[in-house]
Amino acid sequence: MCRSCSLLRRLLIILYDSILLVSIYILLTLALLPITKGQAISNGNIFYVIYLLLIAYVYFGWQWTHGGQTLGMRTWKVKLISDNRDSIDWKKAIIRFSLSIFSWSLLGGGFLWALFNKNHKTLHDQFSTTRLIRTDRQDNPPTLNDASYKK
Repeated sequence: MCRSCSLLRRLLIILYDSILLVSIYILLTLALLPITKGQAISNGNIFYVIYLLLIAYVYFGWQWTHGGQTLGMRTWKVKLISDNRDSIDWKKAIIRFSLSIFSWSLLGGGFLWALFNKNHKTLHDQFSTTRLIRTDRQDNPPTLNDASYKK
């Protein structure tokens, strides 16, 4: 049986991945010091914001497209899969990443959507045709005929 990922588990994964991402941000911001000649980057610098978004997208996109799990997802035994069981490609990754930002911009409403969705899918899961499933205690992988796997 395919078990959906709970909202609490999602939030714990987000916390874990956020800690890792902040560490990457620090290292890659230090790499900019020779370019800025040691000066601080000004608040609201659009190039720096785009730089950070690209870093986040590569962090998540690479891991989603190469195994379906970020380090936080591995820790909490969760995997990202496509609704049709195909692997996640870069197109799905950019859709999911962009929509997850939108989910946060709704004051987390896109994540709360999972509480009311019968398959526990967030807003960005729904529109990117992906889902998070638990991988612990999963004896048999789900089939397309599995009732818990259907949309």
